[in-house]
Amino acid sequence: MGKNNFKKRFLEMIPGLISWGIILTLVFLAFINPVACAVIILGFDFYWIIRTVYLTTLLVMAHHRLYRERNKDWLEICPKNNFYHLVIFPVYKEGLDIIRPSLEAIRNCHYPKDKIMVVVAFEERNLKARENSVILEAEFRNAFHIYLSTFHPDGITGEKRTKGANATWAARQAKSLLNQKGIKDEDVILSCFDADTCVNKEYFGCLTYHFVNSPKPHRSSYQPMPVYNNIWQAPSFARLVEISASFCQMIEGMRLEKFVTFSSHSMSFKTLVDIGYWPVDMVSDDSVIYWKAFLFYKGDYRVVPLYLTVFMDIAYSSSFVKTIKMQYKQKRRWAWGVENFPFLINGFLNDRDIPLAKKIRRGFHLLETHVTWAIWAVILLFIGPLPVIFGGAFFNQMAIGYNLSKITGLLLNFTLFTSLVWIVLSRLILPPRPKGISWFKNVIMITEWFLVPFIILILGSTPALDAQTHLALGKPMEFNPTPKSKKMV
Repeated sequence: MGKNNFKKRFLEMIPGLISWGIILTLVFLAFINPVACAVIILGFDFYWIIRTVYLTTLLVMAHHRLYRERNKDWLEICPKNNFYHLVIFPVYKEGLDIIRPSLEAIRNCHYPKDKIMVVVAFEERNLKARENSVILEAEFRNAFHIYLSTFHPDGITGEKRTKGANATWAARQAKSLLNQKGIKDEDVILSCFDADTCVNKEYFGCLTYHFVNSPKPHRSSYQPMPVYNNIWQAPSFARLVEISASFCQMIEGMRLEKFVTFSSHSMSFKTLVDIGYWPVDMVSDDSVIYWKAFLFYKGDYRVVPLYLTVFMDIAYSSSFVKTIKMQYKQKRRWAWGVENFPFLINGFLNDRDIPLAKKIRRGFHLLETHVTWAIWAVILLFIGPLPVIFGGAFFNQMAIGYNLSKITGLLLNFTLFTSLVWIVLSRLILPPRPKGISWFKNVIMITEWFLVPFIILILGSTPALDAQTHLALGKPMEFNPTPKSKKMV
C-alpha cells in the first residue's frame, strides 16, 4: 500500500474508530467500574440537556425568521439585474409524476422565464429516459429561455454511478450551450435540485436578492429550507422522520459557522466551473461540493441560508416495514457524508494557506457532527441503564446511582418539553390540509409524536454507525437513490 493510500485509509478509519471506541469503552466500564461509567453518562446527560435547549432555541428563532420572510415580494425588492438562472434536475428512475410537478413549479414562479434555463439530466442507462425526455420537451420546450435534456453515459472511466457524475455531465453540456449563446458564466446562478424539488414562487427572486447583496456572491452557496409536500399522505413514521430532518436544516441555518449545503441548493455557475464541478466518484455530492469550494478558496467560502421553503416528497412505501427500510437506506446515505471527513482533512494536509485555527475548527466540527450522530442514541437508550444493571445493590445505594436515575428522568422531561415545541412548530410549517383528508388527521399528527422513542431506537444512531463502519472497513457505499412517487402503491 502506497503512502497516499495508507493516509487515505487511516483518515477513513478515524470516525468509525472514535464512535465505536466510545461505545465499547462505556460498555466495558459498565462491567468493571460502574461508578466511572455513571460519571461519564451523567456528564453526557448534562451536555445533552444543554444541547437540546440550545438547539430548540435556535429552531424557534429560525422558524420566526422563516415566518417573517416567507411572504416577501423578493422580485420587487431585488435590484434590476442581468442574472440568468440555470436549474439542473439530475434524474435516474424518477417518473413523469415526479419530474413534471417540479418543472411546473418553475414555470409558475414569478421570475422572468426568459432568464431561466432548465436542464433535465437523465441517466442513459435508464431505458425510459429517451421516452420521458420527448414527453417533457413537448410540454416545456417553450416555457423557458433554454430547455435541455442531457443523457449521462454509463461506464465513464473514473466515475461511479452517482448523482454528482450525472450533474457534472449536464453542467458541462449546459456550459457549452451557454457559451455558444454568448452568456458568461459569471452571469449565471446555478441551482442543482433533486428531481422532486418544487420551488416556492418567490424562490428565484429571493435567491437573486441574496446573491446581489452578498459581499462575495461567487464565494457563497445558497441553501433553502426543505419542507415535504406529501406530508399529509405519508405514514406517521416517515412523516415524523422528515419533519425532524426539516427542523435540523432550520437549526443548521442558524449556525453559520457549521452550515453546509444539503440536498437542493444554489451557487454561482462560475464558481462551479472554476472548482471543477462536482466530484464524479463520491456519493455525498450535495455536501462535498461545499467542501471542494471551501478548499479551493482557501477557507473563504460560506453558505447563505435562504429563509424560503422548497417542497420535496417524503419517501414511503406500501407497508410499514418497507417504509422503515426505505427511510433507513435514505438516512444511511445521508450519514455517508462522513466520507467528507477524509476528503477535507487530506485537503487541509496539502494546503498551507488556510489558517491552522480554521483547519482545526472546521475539521473538528465535521468530525464531531458525525460522531455525535453515531453515539447519542446508543448512549441514552442502551448504555445509560447499564451501570444500574451491573452495579448491583451497593451502586444503587450510592449518591451517584440515585442521581443517575434522577438525571435520566430530567432528560426525559426536557425531551418531552422539546417535543411539545416541535409539535407546535410542525403544525405551523405544514402545507394546508388537502381536500379529501379528514380533519381527524390533525389529531393523529399530534398524537403520533409518541412514536419518537421508537424512531430514535431505529434511526437514531444506527445509520451513522453503519456508514462509518463501512468507511472504516474500506467498503464504500454505492449511491442508493430513494424511490419516490406521488402515489405509492
